[in-house]
Amino acid sequence: MTHFVLVAGSWLGAWAWDEVAAELRAAGDDARPLTLSGLAEKQGVPAGLETHVRDIVGEAARLGLGPQEVVLVGHSYSGIPVGLAAERLGDRLRRVVFVDANVPVDGQSFLSGWPSDHVREAIAAHGGFWPPLTEEDFAGQGLTDDQIRRIVEGSTPHPGATLTEPAALSRSLGDLPATYVKCLLDGDEPMPAVAELLKSERWELVRMDTGHWPMFSQPRELARILHESAVDR
Repeated sequence: MTHFVLVAGSWLGAWAWDEVAAELRAAGDDARPLTLSGLAEKQGVPAGLETHVRDIVGEAARLGLGPQEVVLVGHSYSGIPVGLAAERLGDRLRRVVFVDANVPVDGQSFLSGWPSDHVREAIAAHGGFWPPLTEEDFAGQGLTDDQIRRIVEGSTPHPGATLTEPAALSRSLGDLPATYVKCLLDGDEPMPAVAELLKSERWELVRMDTGHWPMFSQPRELARILHESAVDR
């Protein structure tokens, strides 16, 4: 049995993994979707980037597992705290999977390196939180109208501090066993920081012909990729 800790991106909670978790469990795996502090049912809990890292490390610790038994999965924004948490798990980590995700870069935040002034302005205008996307923002991502409605209705404002605080790495992520899942409707090539990490022999690239939210658009295929990422490692 493989033990997965599943962490969704901005605005989303554990509920986003319902279909993927069901598929993993049907395959005999243990799936633990995690809601990060300040989101979904944890709204109102103060949160910065380090809070989210501790959320993930704490969930993995609660499993009480031995060496190489935990697979961390981070989608979108959560690739940053998941990557930082993976460093801290030591030999308990079996693999880390980044699903169309950002990766931590030492000294940089989620908002570093891309035109994000509009996000900073939105955070400042909404009491320190990044407001969720609207239905129009999900066009062209391989989602049905019902799937888009589900995402929008379930989304909650994202704690802004988690997006602006810089990551602090103690070693290269290229040293970790990792799979990067690139969703092609969100762009053909991984971002430069990811492309550099993929030069490591410990990293592999898997492509999905879908958009940025594959846990909704292709949950069965994503579950298959996650399951196979941990087999015979």
